[in-house]
This record gives sequence, structure tokens and C-alpha cells, in this order.
Amino acid sequence: MKKHPVNREIASTYFKSGRKQTMVAIFGVMLGMAVYMFMNSMNKGFARSANDSFFKAVPHLRVYSDTQISEPIAPDSDAKSLIINPGITPTSSRINNPEQLIELFKKQADVAVVVPQVGMSVFYNNGQSQMAGRTVGFKPAQGNEMFQIKSFMVQGAYDDLDRVPNAIIIGAGIADKMSVETGDRITVTSPKGVQRLMTIVGIFKTNNSYEDKSKSYMNIRTAQQLQREGDSYVTDINVNFTDFDLAMERSADFTALSGYKAEDWQEANATFVAGSRMRTIVITFVSLTLLVVSCFGIYTILNMTVSQKINDIAILKAIGFEGKDVIRIFVYQALTIGIIGIVLGILAALVLVNLLQKVYIGADIGYFPIRFEPWVFLRGSMIGLAITFLAGYIPARKAAKVDPVAIFRK
Repeated sequence: MKKHPVNREIASTYFKSGRKQTMVAIFGVMLGMAVYMFMNSMNKGFARSANDSFFKAVPHLRVYSDTQISEPIAPDSDAKSLIINPGITPTSSRINNPEQLIELFKKQADVAVVVPQVGMSVFYNNGQSQMAGRTVGFKPAQGNEMFQIKSFMVQGAYDDLDRVPNAIIIGAGIADKMSVETGDRITVTSPKGVQRLMTIVGIFKTNNSYEDKSKSYMNIRTAQQLQREGDSYVTDINVNFTDFDLAMERSADFTALSGYKAEDWQEANATFVAGSRMRTIVITFVSLTLLVVSCFGIYTILNMTVSQKINDIAILKAIGFEGKDVIRIFVYQALTIGIIGIVLGILAALVLVNLLQKVYIGADIGYFPIRFEPWVFLRGSMIGLAITFLAGYIPARKAAKVDPVAIFRK
């Protein structure tokens, strides 16, 4: 005779008999699941928001002419000391044949955007005020496609960068320190000593203090003229992939293709990457710990049930129930508690996510960066079921080993 329906009926009876304890266990699982899903959804949102802000100023991959370290003049000498060249060999920052490289990069798989640029250190001058900074020159349409500059403009029109002669867009920190605004003019001095009177056509604000107080954008033609170079002069080629995580594995390929240094965003920003990983580890560890602790209540309740129902278990085994049937009884009970708690936890997490994503933070973040993450909810449900099963299986094995004869003798 199949005992599975009977096992489930017995499990249901035990489930209903200790309602208060059962409700406490369900509430614990619900709380643990809700916190786990909510915190991991929040972490995903933070990561997405941080990446969106980060890649407004940083390409996935940057190809440029790197400085070269000099070699010893006499590396095979037996002398105790060697005479060496200066530490850094002077090299040009120019990229040769940029047009060919750009076309080659565009043909590569998973490449979304390729933007050549001219980057240089400059001095901004307004009357007696002077500030050091860095300017980036590119074709305005391409620059916006890569960095989404229009999304953090606070004054002016980005498209004027292509329409107004000698136009420049500066960071909000520069504008504040030099007391200028859209329509004013400042003098920009390049490393070659070239000075040019520039018209401010826009002001941007990224809420990155360093960027806002030092960076500016201009048309690539203007940047080339400041360097006394022609139309083919390019210092960097920026590459964005369809997925920014591809940059690390593709950097060696682009170095081989171009013959220049190809630096991925992770290599160039190791501190940012380390901070993101640390945040993920901490949130995952804390949320998983809370989930395990909440499911521990199931183990405690079932362990108590085994102790209280020891005589019932002995009778069941005496009338023909096997150890695996006893295990099924308590596992059914644990999974029933777990499934109800998981469903309620999902609903609670959805409510929390829905409420929080309507909270307006302000600045360039906008609303709180959180949303429903299907994979997080699925992963949390699977982990919750696994922990629930173990919480029921461990005391169930203890119950399965009960010797009915020894119990009856007592």
C-alpha cells in the first residue's frame, strides 16, 4: 500500500496542531525572504546606477599611445653599476592611422561605439582667475552617443558645440569658481602655448566633484588647432561594447590589433571595481545570513515536534511505517511552512520595492535606484527552498532512527 497520501495527512495534522509555532516559523521565513530579496534588489539597483553615472565619463576601453620605460644602455656589462637612460622614453601621444584603426575596431564583434578624441591638459583663464584642468575634443554627436552628455547638462544646448565657432562646455565646478555662465567667454591655453578665446555654450554637472571642477568638452577640430595639429591628429580611441564586462577579456585583442595600449575600464579604475565587489559581498553575506537564521526556526519547531511526538512515531513504525516515511512526514511539514513563507516573502519584497522606487532622491539619480529583479527573486526562492528542506530533513532523520521497542519499554 502506498503511504504517501497518509504521510501528507499526518504532516498536515502536525502542521495544524502547533499553529502558534507554525505561524512564528512562517513569519520568520517570510521576513528572511523579504529582506534577502529586497537587499539584493537594492544592491543591483545601486550597481546599475553607479555604472550609469561612471560610464558618463569613462569608456569601456581606451586605446592610446603609452609611455615606454627605457632599457639599460649596457645590460650585459660586468660592472657593479649600470648607466641607464632616463626612466621614460619621450614618445608622441599621437595615434598613427586612426581612420584605419577606427574602421577595424567597428568591424569587431560586440563593439557598439567607437569615438576618436583629442585629450589634453589646459589652463582656463578669466581675467585674473586661472584654473588647471583637462579638455576632451571629439565630434559632438559621437561624444554624446558614448557618454550621454546631454543627460547631465544644466545650462545651454549641447548641439551648439557643433554650431558655434570656438565653443566649449565646462563643468559646473569650473563655472562656479570662475563666476561664468552660458554665453560668457574664457581663454583656454594648451600645452603648446596656444591661447584661444572660447565661448561657453553649456555647463554640465555629473555630481563627480573632480570631473565638474576640471573637465570640459570641445569640438575635435578646435582641440586639434590648440595642439597645432591637423585633422588626422588623435590621442585616444574610445570603444564601448554591447556589454561593459567584455572590456577586460577583449583588451588584449585590441592591443594586438592596434599595436597601442588598450586599457579596459576595470584596469583603469581598480578602486571603483574593488568598492563595488566589497558592497556586493557585504550585502549578499548579510542577507543570506538573515535568511539562514530565519529558516532556523523551522528546524527548532520540527525538532520540538519530534520530541513531543516520539510516541506517535514509535507507533507508526510499529504498524509498518518505514524510516523514509517518517522522513517524508517531517519534510512535507517543513516544505509547507517554507513555501508559504517564501510566497509571503515575495509579496512583502514586491511591496517594499514598489514603495521605494517611488521615492525621489534628487540630483542625477532621480528616483531610488531599485526595481523588480526576476533573477534575484528566483534565486532567493531556490535558496529558501533548499534551506527549508535541510531544516526539515535533519530532525526528520533523527525521527526515522527511533526504535519503537525502546520507546514502548519506557
